[in-house]
Amino acid sequence: MAQYTIKELEHLSGIKAHTIRIWEQRYHILCPQRTDTNIRYYSDADLKNLLNISLLNERGYKISKIAQMAPDQILEEVKLLCETACRGTQYINALVSATVDMNEEKFQQTLNNAVAKWGFMATMLDVIYPFLNKIGILWQTGNITPAHEHFISNLIRQKLIVAIDAEGVHYTPDSPTYILYLPEGELHELALLYMYYILKVNSQHVIYLGQNLPFKDLERTYAQFKVDYICTVLTTAPERCNLQAYINKLSERFTDCQIYVYGLQVQNDCLFFPENVSGFKSMPEFIALFNKVSKS
Repeated sequence: MAQYTIKELEHLSGIKAHTIRIWEQRYHILCPQRTDTNIRYYSDADLKNLLNISLLNERGYKISKIAQMAPDQILEEVKLLCETACRGTQYINALVSATVDMNEEKFQQTLNNAVAKWGFMATMLDVIYPFLNKIGILWQTGNITPAHEHFISNLIRQKLIVAIDAEGVHYTPDSPTYILYLPEGELHELALLYMYYILKVNSQHVIYLGQNLPFKDLERTYAQFKVDYICTVLTTAPERCNLQAYINKLSERFTDCQIYVYGLQVQNDCLFFPENVSGFKSMPEFIALFNKVSKS
């Protein structure tokens, strides 16, 4: 069973730790346990309960009224909210709960409802990315396992591939060409797939080379097609100590094209980006960059 501190509950639910303590003392909505050293901690059940309570509270339910509801009644009210018009936070919390339980049906239904309401691109930006940030907190605190990460990654990956395939192939002869790839040793593909989807929606020519690509194969593809842009995502590879050298190598080997790099590794403010390399810290930045390029 996972264990959460009150600060972790705050980050995951959006409810301030001070408010959680007040609710706990006044309404007894949570039942924390204590370690042998008398430190309070919370369970998976407490997390899911608080996520549901935060959804109802955000939608105008008074906490005093929620505290009087039976657990089944709270679940029913949350279900009704998620079936009607909901804000992104409610979908995000539902996805977190489904992940903790590894409940594929709930996960798929929540995503499908969000896509039906907002469309796929907006769902990725407003639901999936904030959800993945929360999952990152769970991962960092040891409250989910690699199995949970693979569970959600595969489900989201399936959605992305279906969305990409639905776009078909409809670029024009004068469309710029993009290579999308992950460097050798890099397997985290979701962001790259989303970039692929964005480009396909905008009728661009994409050569998708996927995960774990040796640099020599990138060079061969570039030499064959003389592409206009190269896009990559640097999450875990290369190692941080080799990151600047890798960016410099990209710049020097592909002087005639613009290179876009994204990912956790790029958040480092100490990096220097040569003239033909642009680093961006969020997917909306990439979308803005792309829109600027496509209109030029």
